[in-house]
Amino acid sequence: MGGESLPIQAGREGGRGSPRLSIVIPLYNEAEALPHLKEALDEVLDRESLEAEILFIDDGSFDESPALLDHFAAEDPRVRVVHFRRNRGKSPALDTGFRLARGEVVITMDADLQDDPAEIPNLIARLEEGYDLVSGWKRKRHDPLTKTLPSRLFNLVARKVSGVKLHDINCGLKAYRREVLPTIRVYGELHRFIPILVAAQGWRVGEMVVQHHPRRWGKTKFGAWRLLYGFLDLLSVVFL
Repeated sequence: MGGESLPIQAGREGGRGSPRLSIVIPLYNEAEALPHLKEALDEVLDRESLEAEILFIDDGSFDESPALLDHFAAEDPRVRVVHFRRNRGKSPALDTGFRLARGEVVITMDADLQDDPAEIPNLIARLEEGYDLVSGWKRKRHDPLTKTLPSRLFNLVARKVSGVKLHDINCGLKAYRREVLPTIRVYGELHRFIPILVAAQGWRVGEMVVQHHPRRWGKTKFGAWRLLYGFLDLLSVVFL
């Protein structure tokens, strides 16, 4: 983290023992969604009696997200927060979360609630079928065509070029066995290719259909330029 992030803000009992589950959530300016996300996470964790930590990585937000996250951490011992001093991108945020996560199982998800926290128990169950990484597949996706069509093209090319037969390689909702994480480093824009990186290390990668919801709060961070960069990065991941 170096000089790019503030110290971790832990919950009242943060640091005591290691939970079975870590939920890593990178975010940037998601203040509108955060209270709803926290409520949904609480409901799932309490209903399933899951021993968990929730690790928020604030990627330099300038809205009310930092204050909300610090409030969560002050009120809930399961919550840990890292604040980046500037916007560094999703890959550094995930990499930081991977290095700080203490759970035997690590779930990653986006903060906008298009990913459904109710899928967490299903991802864990799928992982326990013998996979090392389970990636979500947003088969019924609630996004505009300007986002879904480039994504479908990208995933088609990624399957052909990499040989990793997933439908939704860049889905943010994933489950990992802890031992996978030290074998990969995520930087630049490599978060898009995590299943490919993991498969290249010999780990078993699987997929599961997950619910996807329309975005109700905040604004998408997707831009058309990401498609071009995605293809260039894919070539470097596969051939270099």
